[in-house]
Amino acid sequence: MTATATGGAPFVVGLGGTLRANSSTERALRYCLAAVARKGGRTRLFSGEDLNLPMYAPHEPERTPAARELVAALRDADAVVVGSPGYHGAVSGLVKNALDYVEDLREDTRVYLDNTPWGCISCAYGWQAAVGTLGQLRSIGHALRAWPTPLGVAINSADQIWDAAGELTDAAEQGQLDMLATQLLTFARAAWETT
Repeated sequence: MTATATGGAPFVVGLGGTLRANSSTERALRYCLAAVARKGGRTRLFSGEDLNLPMYAPHEPERTPAARELVAALRDADAVVVGSPGYHGAVSGLVKNALDYVEDLREDTRVYLDNTPWGCISCAYGWQAAVGTLGQLRSIGHALRAWPTPLGVAINSADQIWDAAGELTDAAEQGQLDMLATQLLTFARAAWETT
């Protein structure tokens, strides 16, 4: 049962990034989750080595501890925000493999991520790959029975939006990620009220 269902603060799971620590995608996810926390939500981020999972094998029931932890968090999530780099105009294999583990929720009361708000962030060196990847993330959310938020955030990593310490300094991108955090929390609360 999700946190919102039991009257607690909404629990938002962030998933994505790359195996390179502090990638632009991971920084964007961290910024969004920090905004969720400022607005009263609870968060958990799975990024970098957290996502270095064996290739998903639906016929093999054994799971690593890291895979079990990811699936358990997604099971409890009131909302999910996924960030992917745009590798050659597509979702990265690392992120897609992690999302394949949602299949382990197929026999739950809430099948997959049914009725769960789904935020999307993509980062790429160029708008074409960033926007194309964002569309793919939204399609994956639909396939998992989630509700993609009206706002998805595409970031052109070629733009100078980070300072030397890795902090987001671009006001427009800050506003977009703050708005995404608001939508995740608003729709997490609304989703529970409708069930």
